[in-house]
Amino acid sequence: MSGARKPAAVGSFYPGDPDELAREVDELLAAAAAPAAAAAPPRALIVPHAGYAYSGPIAASAYALLAGAEVERVILLGPAHFVPLFGTAVPAADAWATPLGEVAVDAELKTAAAVAGAVVDDDPHQPEHSLEVQLPFLQRSLEPGFSVLPIAVGRCAAEEVAGILDALAAGPLIVCSTDLSHYNDIETARELDRRTADAVLARDHESIGQYDACGCFALNGLLEFARRSELEVFELDLRTSGDTAGDGSRVVGYGAFALA
Repeated sequence: MSGARKPAAVGSFYPGDPDELAREVDELLAAAAAPAAAAAPPRALIVPHAGYAYSGPIAASAYALLAGAEVERVILLGPAHFVPLFGTAVPAADAWATPLGEVAVDAELKTAAAVAGAVVDDDPHQPEHSLEVQLPFLQRSLEPGFSVLPIAVGRCAAEEVAGILDALAAGPLIVCSTDLSHYNDIETARELDRRTADAVLARDHESIGQYDACGCFALNGLLEFARRSELEVFELDLRTSGDTAGDGSRVVGYGAFALA
């Protein structure tokens, strides 16, 4: 496939009207307050990927760190929820579109990722929201002209993902997309997510499984890369859909972290 990938999550996870989308993202960023301890600009961010009404405030706490940052290339890591995938896949598409415009897929990074072991395959990306929902935040946080490399991460060892990042990440910002626990009551979710957040802070990828984070394979690869690169992890926000959308009986957990 060439040309631009059309958005799959527009109108459900985020608004389809460009003005409304820009306004919503700007308001989320303006309301975010990242801890001063998290030095900007970061080398990497860990962010959730639900609808903006649910996880937008948590994601914004990470993207707020990009204000004024000179970022030209972004690597996006996240799960493939709908298409079975073993290993990693980068898109064949030349660009990804949102209501705010198109973002170029970085051809040089794509080639390097393929050499490092990723397959070039649009199929895992076509229906997927986990990476797409990050683009409007990047489009409103960064100067125009940046490029991205979306990498869908399926079942694979943390070392495999870390190896790809070793080959790519001398300069680009890395954004890892994952939600945390799913469909527990809010108190149970807070307990589970606190345990997962502590493992993230410790860069302990061996303690994080599929029931702890839906993007665990991408997350664990980033944590292994962080360990190798001696990056420090900062917690920015840790909440649930019950905190943002009101229903505490069956919630999804969200965390935001910065690595520097």
